Amino acid sequence: MTYDSILVDKKDHVTTVTLNRPDKLNALDLDLADELHDVLHAEDLDDDTRVIVLTGAGRAFSAGADLRPSEPAQPRSSNAPNLADRLYQALDLEKPVIASINGVAVGGGCTMTLLCDIRIASENARFQLPFTKLGICTELGSTFHLPRLIGLGKASELLLTSRMIEAPEAGEIGLVNYVVPADQLERATAEMAATIAALPPMSVRMNKKGLRLGIGGDLQSQLRYESLAIARLSQTDDAAEARAAFREKRDPVFTGH
Repeated sequence: MTYDSILVDKKDHVTTVTLNRPDKLNALDLDLADELHDVLHAEDLDDDTRVIVLTGAGRAFSAGADLRPSEPAQPRSSNAPNLADRLYQALDLEKPVIASINGVAVGGGCTMTLLCDIRIASENARFQLPFTKLGICTELGSTFHLPRLIGLGKASELLLTSRMIEAPEAGEIGLVNYVVPADQLERATAEMAATIAALPPMSVRMNKKGLRLGIGGDLQSQLRYESLAIARLSQTDDAAEARAAFREKRDPVFTGH
């Protein structure tokens, strides 16, 4: 299927979704959000996809909400989701998502990455949460995720000052997992995605779910979840394959069953 605002590439159990409005620095609008939602949720249900990569075309990851659309917005029903709602729904996925941040990530372009599981940034990337200086509130659950990711003090600093930070600082404070040279971003992302895609898919999904539940959960709830997950996963074909491969001193081949 052809999309107007995104590109989709599938290879070796990894689906790469590229925000494709480079002339507008991949600014976010409802049409892009709708396409992103449709693609990501379709891939979340596709057994051939085990890892999703999200990146941007051109020199930006995303400059945030498109405040100056080139065409009049089409009317939507009063109960239609707004841009922030739609983007949050789009990234509410069971499968792991890697943000491959190739350039500037501002506003919604930055908060989108907080919903991803792993963030790898080019040395050319820059990050900004400009909401306070714009007189509005941040979104996509970033008041929840940001302090848990980098601590309340740093989260307060970035949000309340609205200052732009460079990739090295983003790496130092834990806003991103890794910072790599620009010409190595694609390779570093592909290596991370391939590592995860080679693992048992159900185990990957259940461990992701456990981590997400643990952010707001209590210890006893997490222990119950882990116990149920262990019981479920131990009965899978992939668990049996992992044990057999270990005994036979060979690489396992996982099927997702």
